[in-house]
Amino acid sequence: MVERHDDYQLFMEHKRFFGKIEQGIRLANREIIHKRIDNMDKDTILGFAVAVGRLRARYLQAAFKLGVDEHGNPPDQEMIHELRTSREMFEEAKNAFEALREAVEKGYVDIAGIDTTNK
Repeated sequence: MVERHDDYQLFMEHKRFFGKIEQGIRLANREIIHKRIDNMDKDTILGFAVAVGRLRARYLQAAFKLGVDEHGNPPDQEMIHELRTSREMFEEAKNAFEALREAVEKGYVDIAGIDTTNK
């Protein structure tokens, strides 16, 4: 029985330790992010999401341009380059939006109208 109690006590000590680490990470991220991005609200985040949507549409448009022409020739290098560039821009923007979502969920950023301090 003593061993189980010791295991539980050790588990709780680790949990408290990592709670303090996470609190420090949250405070550091809040400070660092807010130095670079000082005002976030529903409109700025929605604008960002719309920009990601536009890049998605551009990527899909480039994809639909692909195909074999009436003579059986594959797409030219310019079309492939446009597709690749469009995909890279979309993926980078999408990843950035996911990073923002994670930052919001973890309480790393303040958003006007939302209390993120109780996390």
